[in-house]
Amino acid sequence: MPKTFAFLLIGLFFGVGFGFLLAATTGAELTGHEHAEVGSVHDHNAHDHGANGPDHSKLTDVTGPAPQIRLSLHPDGPQSRNLHIAITDFTFAPEAVNGPHVPGEGHAHVYLDGVKIARAYGPWFQLDALPLGHHKIRVTLNANDHSQLAINGTPIEAHAGLVIE
Repeated sequence: MPKTFAFLLIGLFFGVGFGFLLAATTGAELTGHEHAEVGSVHDHNAHDHGANGPDHSKLTDVTGPAPQIRLSLHPDGPQSRNLHIAITDFTFAPEAVNGPHVPGEGHAHVYLDGVKIARAYGPWFQLDALPLGHHKIRVTLNANDHSQLAINGTPIEAHAGLVIE
């Protein structure tokens, strides 16, 4: 058994090395997918959700206790921050996303410099590899159907500023 394992390791070593040399000398490139540039932001508003996709512009007035939201940023490397989304009277419900509105539950949408970058299904979210400069963070509370929660027509959201040097 030890010889078999040794031959396996030797075969893997030379196989990977040969593959690398072949790719490097022939100019082979991986195609079929795009990589974002370092520091770029993925724009989720550009996605085609189809004719029956969620309406992010719709407001849903809350019934019952009004949720409150507060943001804080915590260092996580030179260009990364951990975003804490502190909320009251609201429950994150990732299992119910894309379902009907249920009062007091849903998820959050995270925006960086006016561009939606992700959904948050819990109180912590990592902002990774941020470009240098000044940034504006906005987080909205959203119902399961993605409509933005509001109080008397005013969206429930919080804002924070951030400088990456």
